Amino acid sequence: MTHPRKLAENTSNFSNRLKLLRTQNGFSQGELAARAGITRQAVSSIESNLYLPTTAVALHLASALACHVEDLFSIGTTEDIVEGKLIGHLPHSEMKASPIRVKVSTVGSKTVVRPVTGLGEALSFTVPADGYVVEAHGQTSGATVRVKLSRDRQAIEQAISVAGCDPAIFLAGEHMRRRKDQTSVVGWTMGSMAALRALQQGEVHVAGLHLFDPATGESNLPVLRRTLKSSHYDVVTFATWEEGLLVRAGNPKSIRAISDIADPNVTLVNRDEGSGARLMLDQRLLGAGINQDQVKGYSTIVASHFEVARTVARGQADVGVGIRSAAQSFGLDFVPLQTARYDLVVPKAYLKSHPTLAHLFETLVSRPFRNEIEALGGYDTSETGKLHELHVG
Repeated sequence: MTHPRKLAENTSNFSNRLKLLRTQNGFSQGELAARAGITRQAVSSIESNLYLPTTAVALHLASALACHVEDLFSIGTTEDIVEGKLIGHLPHSEMKASPIRVKVSTVGSKTVVRPVTGLGEALSFTVPADGYVVEAHGQTSGATVRVKLSRDRQAIEQAISVAGCDPAIFLAGEHMRRRKDQTSVVGWTMGSMAALRALQQGEVHVAGLHLFDPATGESNLPVLRRTLKSSHYDVVTFATWEEGLLVRAGNPKSIRAISDIADPNVTLVNRDEGSGARLMLDQRLLGAGINQDQVKGYSTIVASHFEVARTVARGQADVGVGIRSAAQSFGLDFVPLQTARYDLVVPKAYLKSHPTLAHLFETLVSRPFRNEIEALGGYDTSETGKLHELHVG
């Protein structure tokens, strides 16, 4: 006689359809027991979820009922649903017909939800979703949405969300995994001031910025003192990079300085207001006595250094302000204008409460990571990991 096994684990996820199929076949418990070679008490206990059938018992029951084992028993997955605040815009789509993929992050006490499409056309196909929207009370930022998670909740809580314009931040996540850390780092592309606002509003863990102050010759700290008005943040250097003019290979329009972009035969592609690149451009135009209206394409806006480079490479513009590594990625020429420090700003409270955030900064100073971003071109990592005191007041 084959015996079932006592059920030691939780049966909440164990789907048991034995009684349903037995009655559909018109068998009593005793009749099914006789056909399967087990006792009636065993059938009763299995149907009551008091016992979990062994593989042999399950096969005998399936044979007696002329069905598959999976038709009788299966391990179901409990839906893990979270509710959070939407950042960005949900695409107009029927959720049942086309589920909306989202990233979920825990920032302080908040749960933040962003559509994966916000990562851009390339990354939205390479960065896996954390879940799918099942209910939304609105389509725009601030709306409450409910998400069915497709990823382990603990992994989501360990993920690090970074706002800024340096795509190399994704490499930090890869190097963390090489160090046996399962944390993922997700970079949301936006200009420096937008990144800072996102940090202040509790939407990301870290903000990256490069805002050069010509009055002091200092990067970032003057703006941070005026904007944050608090010393409860750490400012850590990611790298120093070269900023300048991105022009087509061979520089066919002979663009050598900011004054050259006022030529009516030169078309600019610009960055969004509040970005470090836009700030530098406006400062240089002002210094050269050039009005914005004199610059063809000044109102043509893209959201990142790579978008500037791509637009110039496609011949849709002659010049744009950006970083050397973006120029090199698209085979463009580069006219250097200044070096600036790209810093990461993080609330001190997050460093204490987040399970893996401190690991990110340990990774930044590691030699393998620094070697890799230097190889991208235009990066100087001699100050990477340097902590800057933010004295306010």
